[in-house]
Amino acid sequence: DTSLAEVNSFSPSVPISPSSMINQYKFEDGPELRDLFITVDDPESHITAIETFITYRVVTKTTRGEFDSSEYEVRRRYQDFLWLKSKLEEAHPTLIIPPLPEKFIMKGMVERFSDEFIETRRKALHKFLNRIADHPTLTFNEDFKIFLTAQAWELSSHKKQGPGLLSRMGQTVRAVASSVRGAVKNRPEMFTEMSNYMETFSQKINLLDKIAHRIYKEEREYFNEMKEYGPIHTLWSASEEDIADSLKGIASCIDRCCKATEKRMAGLSEHLLPILHEYVLYSEILMGVLKRRDQIQGELDSKVDALANKKTEKDLFSEEIGKLEDKVERANNALKTDWDRWKQNMQWDMRSSFTNVAENNLRYYEECLATWESFLASQSVDLHVEEDSEDRP
Repeated sequence: DTSLAEVNSFSPSVPISPSSMINQYKFEDGPELRDLFITVDDPESHITAIETFITYRVVTKTTRGEFDSSEYEVRRRYQDFLWLKSKLEEAHPTLIIPPLPEKFIMKGMVERFSDEFIETRRKALHKFLNRIADHPTLTFNEDFKIFLTAQAWELSSHKKQGPGLLSRMGQTVRAVASSVRGAVKNRPEMFTEMSNYMETFSQKINLLDKIAHRIYKEEREYFNEMKEYGPIHTLWSASEEDIADSLKGIASCIDRCCKATEKRMAGLSEHLLPILHEYVLYSEILMGVLKRRDQIQGELDSKVDALANKKTEKDLFSEEIGKLEDKVERANNALKTDWDRWKQNMQWDMRSSFTNVAENNLRYYEECLATWESFLASQSVDLHVEEDSEDRP
């Protein structure tokens, strides 16, 4: 495994074959042990006088005893997913909550509400819910259960029962005050190493994300040129009778390579780009989790300092410090456990994603090479036939 100090690469070694490599990474929560299955599908557009939005069908099948039924079907919009994420962060501040796709798409990418955008978001929302379902702690969160089972009006009513404005303001003020205090004095070395790891990871994953998008853009430009290049040879063959068959053969080869390029582009857009971007978002989430852990630690440090400077109310301070020490310990243990799980998942995702790309590239080049070799072999046979006919008396 890659240690916290080893951040120069995602994989310290390369297994003999991609299939054997993927088989090496098995998780305890395998499909045969799962008891909660979630599907996000069937997007629907809703147009009102105020707004236009998309809802997605969320189908849940489970064998858990705490659910009243074995199957549920509800419709959720993006705002509902945002609510769930915020509730999970509120209940589990030092657990790694899976990322959601951004609300607004970047300029220059596909248009909002286009079929491509909706399908990309649907896949991301599907992965978001299933990552929560696979998490050993988050999967039993009560708000998650309500999200999966409550009808729209019930969910809306539940949302209104959240913390009031003054409570939320108090949390924000405490968070700001904690961040203003500066670096945490008694931060364990493990979390300093985690922070350093994430800074380097963030730089690397953002760079990989940019490179992958540039490769995809260049591949699309190449594909568009090939689409125009093939028909040119077909038109050319109409005016060159002597080499018409050869020109048509070239056009056919270009068409096959064009289709192979399209398959490779689909592999990039389905298996590489989403994974890299998901971990770009994960890097931001991890930095936020580490900051929240430091805020809890900072609250404890401030109480300890206050106790050292006070001669009265020591009993009251001691009780508060005891509670904060327990809170810090729980936060540390939660983050350490989730960190190991996240890193294992990240390494598996990266290996499987890049392995998939490598296998797609091999298939692509083998297919194109075989196409052109077959064409050249046919031309060579035709040339020998012509030479033999010319040599005959």
